Amino acid sequence: MKNLFVTGYRAHELGIYNNKHKGIPYIQQAIRNKLIPLLEEGLEWVITPGQYGVDLWACEAAISLKAQYPQLKCSIITAFSNPEEKWSDEKKVYYEQLLRQIDHYAAVSKEPYQGKWQFIARDELLLRKTDGILLVYDEELGEASPKFIKQRALRKQTEEGYSVLTISAEEIQSVADDEAETQFDDVQAYELLDPGEGSST
Repeated sequence: MKNLFVTGYRAHELGIYNNKHKGIPYIQQAIRNKLIPLLEEGLEWVITPGQYGVDLWACEAAISLKAQYPQLKCSIITAFSNPEEKWSDEKKVYYEQLLRQIDHYAAVSKEPYQGKWQFIARDELLLRKTDGILLVYDEELGEASPKFIKQRALRKQTEEGYSVLTISAEEIQSVADDEAETQFDDVQAYELLDPGEGSST
């Protein structure tokens, strides 16, 4: 697999409204965990639609892996021009910083938002240009916007052998649990190394 389409929930669908949310690093680590085996097998491009949420967190995850995997490139291909136009200033700054770090940016439609057809055209292009999709989406938590791209990807899988990979809520929770365990171990190790003032010497 050379080109991977990565997408999933929009931030607001997860109740996330800024980049300080403590859940974002766990989502990014779950994405990295999926990307690394693919990178070992020759993955070259991570391509996202650039919506605020999983798409942009995936770009950050990919950028963080570039030192270890210099062949990796990252692209954002949006449905229409200036998708960030109505975002808050904080989100705009974050987006502009990210655009400076990625390798490629394009908009399927050069016009501003006009209608649903722009999203359909974008998804068709991304499915056509990639060998597989990594979807951060868990239907057990209820339906959300990734439902539609998942349906199309599964159809392409049946017809053409397209790869469909997913990250569930359980996998993200597992990353969070591992992190909590590591931090607990660090605290224990620190306590062993430095028993504190009450200890006798």
